[in-house]
Amino acid sequence: MNNDSLAIHVQDVKRIYQSAAAPVVALKGVNLAVASGQFVALKGRSGSGKTTLLNCIGGLDRPTEGAIFVNGRALHNMDDQALTLWRQQEVGFIFQNFGLLPTLSAFENVELMLRIARFPRRQRKDQAMHYLEQVGLSKWADHRPYEMSGGQQQRVAIARALANQPKIILADEATGELDFETAHEILQLFRTVAKENSIAILLASHDNLVAEYVDQVLNLQDGQIIDLAPG
Repeated sequence: MNNDSLAIHVQDVKRIYQSAAAPVVALKGVNLAVASGQFVALKGRSGSGKTTLLNCIGGLDRPTEGAIFVNGRALHNMDDQALTLWRQQEVGFIFQNFGLLPTLSAFENVELMLRIARFPRRQRKDQAMHYLEQVGLSKWADHRPYEMSGGQQQRVAIARALANQPKIILADEATGELDFETAHEILQLFRTVAKENSIAILLASHDNLVAEYVDQVLNLQDGQIIDLAPG
């Protein structure tokens, strides 16, 4: 497949951090391809390079070498201003600790992302409620994070990531703070979201549950993908 037919295409990406002692090689020539509508897991131990790779794909970090294309756009050729605008419009991020603002309601947490992206007021309201409904939380729109369970908070985080109708979602250990049953529910929700919205979702995780839900597992070890396995 060419770059234009893929949601995420990573080619020979290396990331080396300079330090006083010695250079730290976080990524050692990573290649991967994810199509729209695919739910893919990136597995590996802590320190294997999962978060570094997600940050490079999300434009939060830059590869030292190699190329990254998202829906045909060459991230490695974009300046900081262009990357910031691109992230606001085309990427959804989901984190292990949910990342919700505690003083805002579920609705306000989702709607805030649309404010940042400068959506019109009426559209912000409609889209925020639409995605809260999609994750099953429309009745909890006025509740604040401390009034919700961990699973509900993660659903709000997913609605927030969906709100600007991104092309890709990057999730870092998104089930790490959840119990076994809730983790199952969130992984099923990720799978549904990917298929129904034609969004590529790349989830970094060390949770063995992910294999039951994803289309493919990529195993990362010491900064390299060592094998590819179906979900």
